[in-house]
Amino acid sequence: MRNLVLVLGDQLDAQSSAFDDFDRDQDAVWMAEARQETTHVWCHKLRIAFFFTAMRKFRDRLRGDGLQVLYHQLLDGQGETFAEILAATVQEHEPQKLIVVEPGDHRVREALSDASESAEVPLEIRTDRHFYSTREEFAEWADGRKRIVLEDFYRLLRKRHNVLIDEDGKPVGGDWNFDQSNRESFGKSGPDSLPTPPTFEPGDAGDEVMQMVEQQFPDHPGSLDHFDLPTDRDQALAYLDDFIGNRLPDFGRYQDAMWGDEPFLYHSRLSPLLNVKLLHPRECVERAVAAYESGAAPIESVEGFVRQILGWREFVRGVYWHWMPEYIERNALECDDRDVPQSYWDGETEMRCVSAAMKNVLDHGYAHHIQRLMVLGLFAQLLGVHPRRFHDWHMAMYLDAIDWVSLPNTLGMSQFGDGGIVGTKPYCASGAYINRMSNYCSDCRFNPKKSTGDDACPVTTLYWDFLDRHRESFAKNRRMVFQIRNLERKSDDELDRIRKQAEKVRESVTAS
Repeated sequence: MRNLVLVLGDQLDAQSSAFDDFDRDQDAVWMAEARQETTHVWCHKLRIAFFFTAMRKFRDRLRGDGLQVLYHQLLDGQGETFAEILAATVQEHEPQKLIVVEPGDHRVREALSDASESAEVPLEIRTDRHFYSTREEFAEWADGRKRIVLEDFYRLLRKRHNVLIDEDGKPVGGDWNFDQSNRESFGKSGPDSLPTPPTFEPGDAGDEVMQMVEQQFPDHPGSLDHFDLPTDRDQALAYLDDFIGNRLPDFGRYQDAMWGDEPFLYHSRLSPLLNVKLLHPRECVERAVAAYESGAAPIESVEGFVRQILGWREFVRGVYWHWMPEYIERNALECDDRDVPQSYWDGETEMRCVSAAMKNVLDHGYAHHIQRLMVLGLFAQLLGVHPRRFHDWHMAMYLDAIDWVSLPNTLGMSQFGDGGIVGTKPYCASGAYINRMSNYCSDCRFNPKKSTGDDACPVTTLYWDFLDRHRESFAKNRRMVFQIRNLERKSDDELDRIRKQAEKVRESVTAS
């Protein structure tokens, strides 16, 4: 064997650079279902099923195109780690070289490098063409800058790739960012008739995987009852078509809104498909821009969607690789080793906002971005969960959680564990924010306006306690001036009651 091409579970792209110069007579593809990837964090059943089904379908596609695929299917008690499986394959087939596209997880990259060295077979790591920018381009942009801000990098990429730029080099619509127009709530009446996203049968491959998951991972969290997402390229394209036609027009203005037991609203749920590379970011951006140009979607929605992909997604990947491996150890708020609450695994809590968000997570391996940041992320931050533990939980429970995208979003943006690299201030708020952007508080036993008493909202209580605990450091952040001034208006007696109430909340929240 000349080259053994390694295809990881988040690299299901037939146009990948891994296949450049592939010779069907001399080369082979290697894919492996490794048990360690399901247990290094306690993975949601649906996450395991999604990845393994998509991998098996991609294997079948490659074989249908005439490629030899050496596929390790997970069997009970076999295949613990990538390194072990790869070592056995190398010993049997004796390839001259290993080839892989840049892994999305620093841990996996190191494991493959170590396995290559142990087997004394060279490993070639190729550039990932899936992204608009390379790791090197981000590093060149970031080095020496006084501030690392998404908006600056986003504008650079918009110009470089001529996305929503007019003939004069100005942003289409007159502004670079329409975020101020994309913060509407549904009001008391709630959303109008919502579009129903298409569903897909898992097929024979999915049925086999689901049976395996139930047999081998019965104690893992979540449910397989809602396994209806695309798991191959054709299905992914159909799902993209549906979003562009049916939900993109209203996506922008309601992207920060939440409502009852509605899990998807106008959100796309394209991130799992992008992150395993069944979809390419360029085709998603191009389809959205075409919808604007044809008059099918307003600039506010299209720019907001483009910013998530061309802006945020590229930015957090750059941050991840620029600051790893030290980044994962950051703990700027000096949190104790507190784990996420038990309700983050089973959804059982009297807090309506948390229970609604967790129902989405347990049913679908998904919660839209405002539920992640301003409900689940917010409560964990105010509670004082260690940022690494919050990240591990996120990696376990979400279908779209690949380390490169999850870590800057959780440890950085959500928990402010990086001290301001990703976000310039902590994203913290009281229960008033959740009340304004949702109807959760209307049927919750807690009152979002109250910080003390039997019906005090735990979010509101912990919000003031959080500001109080970090008053000295937050006072130095100019974006926290307003919140610290509000804190200073509270009397010593009121703050003392809040501190005592906050301690009761922490004691009542049982960590797993």
